[in-house]
Amino acid sequence: MQRLLAWYRVGSSVGAVVALIVANLVPLAGVLWLGWDVWGILIIYWLENGIYGLFNVLKMRRAEGPDDSSPEAVRETRRRLNGMRVNGRPPSGMDKAALIPFFVMHYGIFWVVHGLFVLTLPLFALTGTDGEPDFGTTLNPLAIVFVLVCLFISHGVSYVFNYIGRGEYLRTTAAAQMFAPYGRLVVMHVTVIIGAMAISVTGAPAAAIVVLVLLKIALDLGLHLAEHRGPSTAAAVAQRPTAAS
Repeated sequence: MQRLLAWYRVGSSVGAVVALIVANLVPLAGVLWLGWDVWGILIIYWLENGIYGLFNVLKMRRAEGPDDSSPEAVRETRRRLNGMRVNGRPPSGMDKAALIPFFVMHYGIFWVVHGLFVLTLPLFALTGTDGEPDFGTTLNPLAIVFVLVCLFISHGVSYVFNYIGRGEYLRTTAAAQMFAPYGRLVVMHVTVIIGAMAISVTGAPAAAIVVLVLLKIALDLGLHLAEHRGPSTAAAVAQRPTAAS
């Protein structure tokens, strides 16, 4: 337990961890006491992707790390952007004006396609004994809005306490930050969707949905801590180049 506590203290602020866990417990409460089904949970997690993308735009705008225009960094950026060029050259960490719109377009397409898949799942799901899709069709707009507000607050706390408060913005560039969401989101949501499909096919009870939500919480927490591991604000400020240098 002491090692676990030491790990999250290095990886993130306590406030951000608490906010993350509390926000993720709201869907769990919905499953346990409000009868939420798999489809509603997947819609919430998809909408959370949009919140995560919004905060990544804020992070790209705030990033003040060293310019990553070295030959090695340029080659890596060119490879990852598959030949995209900004003003006739590979983008660097200072090209925020071009990188942010590109991220919004690219991530937006990813988000919309993911949303279309989630929103149309009941059309392709197996039909249960009651004639309803196994994924369920129970949606409470007000409940979803409430959960999204909690998730927005959670990501906002992480942005303020980790990205700004711990000086993460001093150690990354807009180009590097642009790629940050994809690995985390792919791992998390492929896991969640596969789990949800398994629940639907096997006709598992609500207890299985609880396990799915708990898995998402554990995965979200682990990825969050891994993402925010690094030196504290003081160390980051000390590493920041001064005008005299």
